[in-house]
Amino acid sequence: MAFSKLNRRAKIKRRIRKKISGTSKLPRLSVYRSNKQIYAQLIDDINGVTLVSSSSYKNSAVDNKSKTDQAAVVGKEVAEKALRAGIETVVFDRNGYLYHGRVKQLADSAREGGLKF
Repeated sequence: MAFSKLNRRAKIKRRIRKKISGTSKLPRLSVYRSNKQIYAQLIDDINGVTLVSSSSYKNSAVDNKSKTDQAAVVGKEVAEKALRAGIETVVFDRNGYLYHGRVKQLADSAREGGLKF
């Protein structure tokens, strides 16, 4: 049986989320990638709260940049906000996407910004 792209990603996402969960001390860095934008947020799954978020949507720092450069800016921003909130270590959730391209760029720039995962 052939899976569509969305079904395949949902299956991978369920497999990943079985293993990882975020807490207030060790939140989950979740990445969502649409065709035009990229979003990242730190989530405390126990309390069901988003602690920090950043995106390329309506962000003046990413104007006229390629999508991978936008992902780098979002990764830096989420790292800065997390450090201001007192969060240094996170669990990375690629959300069913391949660890390649924009997702990898966001993760690398978040690491450069000071997050550990």
